[in-house]
Parts: sequence; structure tokens; C-alpha cells
Amino acid sequence: MEQNLKEKTGKTLEQWKALLTTKAFTKHGEIMAFLKGELGLTHGFANFIALKFREADAGSSNADDLIASQYQGKDSLKPIYEMLNEVICAFGEDVEVAPKKAAVSYRVKRQFALVQPSTKTRIDLGLKLNDVPHEGRLESSGPFGTMCTHRVQLKGVDDVDDSVLVWLKLAYEQAK
Repeated sequence: MEQNLKEKTGKTLEQWKALLTTKAFTKHGEIMAFLKGELGLTHGFANFIALKFREADAGSSNADDLIASQYQGKDSLKPIYEMLNEVICAFGEDVEVAPKKAAVSYRVKRQFALVQPSTKTRIDLGLKLNDVPHEGRLESSGPFGTMCTHRVQLKGVDDVDDSVLVWLKLAYEQAK
């Protein structure tokens, strides 16, 4: 997208950032309204510029920094993440790991799992499962909305039991 920015919008990313620096915007929505409404940019280019300006996209940070930031002040949860990451990545070379600002997404053809340190004492494991009822520890997606169909709350590495491993593998298989 950055390669086409000057051709499609008339400015480079650095020129757009310089323009936005002269404004008093603090929120993503304000930047979007300005770029789309006052300057006529498409949603895609406006969103790209706003994310890059705010350094809020995953591409503005490296994966290790994003993950370190997620677990800052939540050090006790890091072993749970590391265990889940190891298990999920062992499913196959086709697993794509995509750290974001607040969570790590796992995809093959589509996202099948999301690992998010939601509080200082809990990781929420989001799963995309077809035709699996919500029961027991396998709750409705909760804070994940449509990104996932189910959620499992994990407070320690012991919570990553056989049931969780079966659900993870099923989500992976269904995403292929």
C-alpha cells in the first residue's frame, strides 16, 4: 500500500505524517474523518496513513516488541503464552503467527486462534470452531466478538490441559 501511496494520493507517507503532525488529533477516528472527509482519501489509504502515523499497526513494531508489550506487568502469564505458541506452531508449517498490539493471532487460511492477555491474571484464548456448543470452560466468544466463536479463560499453565489441546487442534483443522 505504501508503494502506491504517492501515485494514488499525491503524497508520500512521510509527507502525510508531516501534515498530520501540524494537527491536534489524538484519536484514530479524528484522523480518519480529516483524511476521508476533508481531503477525500479512500478508507483504505486513510486507515493506512492513520495507523502508520499513530504507529498503531503491527507493521510499525517487530513481533518480539509487540509480545513483550502485551506481557508488560503480566509476567506470570508469559509461560501460558509460550506454551500455547509452542503447541500451535507444532501443528504445521502452514501456521501463520501474527502478533498485534493486544493479542497474537494464529491463521492458516483463516484465523483459528487468538491469544490475549486480558487481565493481569488471565489469558483469553479465542477459538474459531464450527458446530461446537458453548459449554463448561468453552464459553461464548465474549470480548472477541466475531473474531472468534469461543473463549477459554486460562490462569495458569495447568489450565492448558487435554481439552484445550483438542479444541486448538480442531480449530486448526477446521481452518485449513
